[in-house]
Amino acid sequence: MHLIDINVFLERERQIHEGTVDYNVRSVLKTLDDTVTDYAILSHRWNDEVDYLEITGLTKMENPDDIRERSGYQKIVKSCQKAKNDGLEWLWVDTCCIDKRNSTELSEALNSMYRWYENLKRCYAYLHDVDTFPTTPDNETFAGSEGWPEWFSRGWTLQELIAPADLQFFNKDWHFIGDKRSFASTLEKITRIPSVVLEEGLVSYRPSVAQVMSWAADRRTTRVEDRAYSLMGLLDVNMPMLYGEGKKAFLRLQHEVIRKSNDQTIFAW
Repeated sequence: MHLIDINVFLERERQIHEGTVDYNVRSVLKTLDDTVTDYAILSHRWNDEVDYLEITGLTKMENPDDIRERSGYQKIVKSCQKAKNDGLEWLWVDTCCIDKRNSTELSEALNSMYRWYENLKRCYAYLHDVDTFPTTPDNETFAGSEGWPEWFSRGWTLQELIAPADLQFFNKDWHFIGDKRSFASTLEKITRIPSVVLEEGLVSYRPSVAQVMSWAADRRTTRVEDRAYSLMGLLDVNMPMLYGEGKKAFLRLQHEVIRKSNDQTIFAW
């Protein structure tokens, strides 16, 4: 997996801010083995983001001012600062740590993503639309996401909630507002996921296929194919990515589950 070198990134950010640029600085990204590396991950709702080419271009100082003005860049800065304070040297961010021009790399990343979230040391969930963690639905503030923060309405954040052992929530100003374990009962109310899954992951509790599907039923993705791809890790299956196949992706997912499992509850979907 490609990981952001936190020390290099923050040093580059300092140089850009102060106008003292060292062009001999090391690359911002490095390819490392997730099974032997301690790293953090940012979980977030996409907005005005920085992509793979732009993050690698920081080494050469390509369009730094344009990039630094984006909310996506500031999320990377804040995540790097949090991770460094937590004693970590590496950070993974889905928007800029995958070269999405490379279909092979993209497919490998999406098939590995659940494992990456399982193997991390700490996950930072950034809730861009909250001051404090909500304990009751607010249909006025969160009208477009069933009364809860938008993070809980997205397809990919389902596995990002379940897989990490250590998941911390931050509000719109990057203040810590709690963690997954302390909010387990509230999270169960929001997501319908049993608190035992939130506290222990899927190691001690293996849900049926229908149960996993029900957790994802009300969640949305930008690409229709991602409704299927975002469930691969939770259902413990792998398959190649074929963006453009539309709803056929979900049929392929069902076929893979049937091929690997005798769980008959899948026919409820």
